Amino acid sequence: MVYELRKKAEEELLNHIAPFWLKLIDNENGGFYGEVSYDLKINKESVKGGIQTSRILWFFSAAYCATKNEEYKKAATHIYEFLRDKLFDKEFNGVYWMLDYKGNPSDTRKHIYCQAFAIYALSEYYKATADKEALDLAMNLFSLIESKGFNKENSAYLEEFDREWNITPNEMLSENGVIAEITTNTHLHVLEGYTTLYEVTKDSRVGERLKELIYTFYNKIYDKEEHYLKIFFDNKWNTIIDVKSYGHDIEASWLIDDAYKLLGLKDENIEKMIVDIAYKIKEQIQEDGSLINEAENGVKDFTRVWWVQVEAMIGYLNAYERTHDESLLKIIDKLMTYTMATMVDPREGGEWYWSIEADGKPTERSVIEPWKASYHNGRFCLEFMKRIGE
Repeated sequence: MVYELRKKAEEELLNHIAPFWLKLIDNENGGFYGEVSYDLKINKESVKGGIQTSRILWFFSAAYCATKNEEYKKAATHIYEFLRDKLFDKEFNGVYWMLDYKGNPSDTRKHIYCQAFAIYALSEYYKATADKEALDLAMNLFSLIESKGFNKENSAYLEEFDREWNITPNEMLSENGVIAEITTNTHLHVLEGYTTLYEVTKDSRVGERLKELIYTFYNKIYDKEEHYLKIFFDNKWNTIIDVKSYGHDIEASWLIDDAYKLLGLKDENIEKMIVDIAYKIKEQIQEDGSLINEAENGVKDFTRVWWVQVEAMIGYLNAYERTHDESLLKIIDKLMTYTMATMVDPREGGEWYWSIEADGKPTERSVIEPWKASYHNGRFCLEFMKRIGE
C-alpha cells in the first residue's frame, strides 16, 4: 500500500500541480500571477502576496531538489528575483505583506509570519542553488525577527507591525472574532522556517532558537491533558477563545518532529506529544476518510479544507514512521482517496479546490489567491516522495 501512496503523490506533483503553476509565471511584471478565479480565469492584475510569493519560491526550490528538473529551478530563480527585488523593503528591512501586480508595495505592513515564510523559501532556494545571496537574505530576516519580533519577557514571537516596525493590532493572523497577541500559527511557521535555515547553516543561534520553540510548544501551547494545541493567546499566554484547529495540530506534529530530529534531541515528553497529537486528531476523521476543519466553543466546522487533508496525510505518515501502527496507513489511504476524488479539481486547467462544503459541493472561492499557493499540496507530494522509497 505504502508504495502506491507514493506513486499517487508523485504523479499528482509531476503531472498536475507543477504544470499548473508553471503556466502562471508572469514574464511581464515578474513573479507569478496572484489569482485564478473559481471559474479558472487568470487575473493578471491581481495583487501578489508576500506569503504566496514565498510559498511558490519554496515549492519550486524543493521540487527541483527532489527531481533535478531544470524547469523547476528556472521557475524558482524567476520568483526569487521578484522576491529579492520587489518584496524586500530596502529602507526599513523585512518583506512587505502585499504588492500590486506590477510589484509595487500595496500593503506595507510587516508580519512575523510573513518574514518566517521568506526564511523558509530562501533557505530552500539556497539548498537548490547554493546562492549565497539568498542565504544572506534569510539570515538577515532571522536577525530581524529575533531583534524586532521576539518578546523576551514572555518568550513569545510578536505578530504584526507597520512598515517601520511599530507594533500594531494583529489583524492578519487573528480569526474567530478575536485579536490575538500571540498565535500558534505564527510560532509554528517560525519553527518551520528556522528548521530549514538550521539545516543549511547549522548556525548555533538558529539551533538555540529552534530548540526553544519546540519547548514553547510543549510548555505553553500544548494541552497535555487533551492533546490539542491551544490557538490564540493574550500576552501572558492565556487562551482567549476555545478553538481547536485540527489541521494546525496535525501539521504541527510532523513539523515539530522534523525540527526535533534535525537537532538530535532526545526527550520522551516531546516524542509522546508528537504521537499523542496525531492519535487525538483521529477522532475527527470522518466516515468518508476526510478531516474536518475546526471546532469553536465545541461547535464543529465540517468544511473539508484542502490544506487540512494534505497536512493530515503527512502527519499520519510521520506518526506511522514513529509507531509502525498499520492502522495509520489505512487512515492515509482513505484521506488520499477522498482528496483525489473531491479536492483535486478535475476541470481542464484546474488545480485544487479551496474546500469542500459539508454538503459535498466545492466552495466557490478563487482556486489561487494570496492565501493559496503550491505549498501545502505540493509539499504533501514531496514529503511522500522523500519518506517512501521507490
